[in-house]
Amino acid sequence: MTDANDSGLGERERAVLALERRSWPGPGAKERAVREQLGLSATSYYQLLNALLDDPRALAHDPVTVNRLRRVRTDREQRR
Repeated sequence: MTDANDSGLGERERAVLALERRSWPGPGAKERAVREQLGLSATSYYQLLNALLDDPRALAHDPVTVNRLRRVRTDREQRR
């Protein structure tokens, strides 16, 4: 089943990237939105997000967000 968008990403994947584009007012707001809007636990959300960062379809869909998050991930890995 394919969606009517050019990226090849599903609705949930596009919603994850949309949440990551937003800025959040304080701690817990993003996690609450993840639960309420996507019905995912924080762990499931971040697993899906991490997989999306390696998905070329996500990069094609939202290169600014994906590249920013890749840089953040790389910085965290280098600090470990």
